[in-house]
Amino acid sequence: MSAPNSESSPRIESSPASPGWWFRNRETGGITIAQAPNPPLWIFIAATVGRWLVPADGRLADVLWWVSTGALTWWAVDEVVRGVNPWRRLVGVAGVVFVVLRFVGR
Repeated sequence: MSAPNSESSPRIESSPASPGWWFRNRETGGITIAQAPNPPLWIFIAATVGRWLVPADGRLADVLWWVSTGALTWWAVDEVVRGVNPWRRLVGVAGVVFVVLRFVGR
């Protein structure tokens, strides 16, 4: 029986106490703390900026609120399900909590 090829599979620390366990990208083996925004996050950003630019009591503000909340939900759930490391999944959980708080505060 041979040892796994270390070149094809990145070494992942096995202890959650290790910073590498939290931040090591499970696909590349590199450290991933933040990533460039993906489409749902760009939609959230654009809709949020749009809400700042329109009257707060109008129908357009309501539509933009729903668009931004939907996009943030999409992004957060995607991070929880497909995040490249535990840190990214935890950021996704924080996003889900933020969405819930948005609904509670609405």
